[in-house]
Amino acid sequence: MDRQEMAAFLRSRRARIQPADVGLPGGTRRRTPGLRREEVARLAGMSVDYYIRLEQGRGPRPSRQILGALARALRLTDDERAYLHGLAGEAPEPPSGPSQDVPPGIIHLLERLDDTPAYVLSARQDIIAWNPLAAALMTDFAAMAPRDRNVVRWLFTGSDIERYGADEYLTRFARGLVADLRAAFGRYPGDPGIAELVAEVSARSPLFGRLWEEGEVGIRRGSRKLMTHPVVGELDMHCDVLHVPERDQRVVLYTTTPGTPSHEAMKLLRVVGTQDLSVR
Repeated sequence: MDRQEMAAFLRSRRARIQPADVGLPGGTRRRTPGLRREEVARLAGMSVDYYIRLEQGRGPRPSRQILGALARALRLTDDERAYLHGLAGEAPEPPSGPSQDVPPGIIHLLERLDDTPAYVLSARQDIIAWNPLAAALMTDFAAMAPRDRNVVRWLFTGSDIERYGADEYLTRFARGLVADLRAAFGRYPGDPGIAELVAEVSARSPLFGRLWEEGEVGIRRGSRKLMTHPVVGELDMHCDVLHVPERDQRVVLYTTTPGTPSHEAMKLLRVVGTQDLSVR
């Protein structure tokens, strides 16, 4: 444990927070910027003496619970929280669940990709944002209930899964999807959403239950995607996955090779399949 660095870090984080930021009155007799030590202690639910000793670099090694309380009281970012835990020699608390909040920059990226189907996946395999061409290629996501925009639920409870074992690409995709969900389960052991999804789909799909019990773990990466679209026909596409690490999300993009029939089909889809659709 690096007591002196932790003390300096706590003092610097305390100094940047104004009382109004945490719902406290500012008062007129503050000699230093930021919160007082006793205010941080009260917000974190610990004794003032214990917190003072931490800031003086002479306190005992704090527990994960204390570190978590300090992180909340000092309004630390995820990176700062991890740093504080590292100073104490503790692993940071796991996040409570996958983020569903898509960064504005990613939304803008989807809007600019008007010739490439693209959507955003949460770690729980929920499709949480998409562009018009992705809707034209796959389905009208806006017409679906949010809970139904889940790739695991969609695949394993739909009719396409009947081709499992006979269709090489679908088989590989299904197995990879389950392995990716299990990896997310490990990252978010306390998330009820993943546990409920696994229980529901296991009850509805014996195949999913069997694959889940096999215990494969893996992160979804790029692959080849074959699809027959009802309007433009056969599409042979590259499926690339870009990670958004700060939100644990993935941007999935489908592209075709210029000069191929699939590329021409994608251009046709852009013309005939995106009317009255918009990014959600």
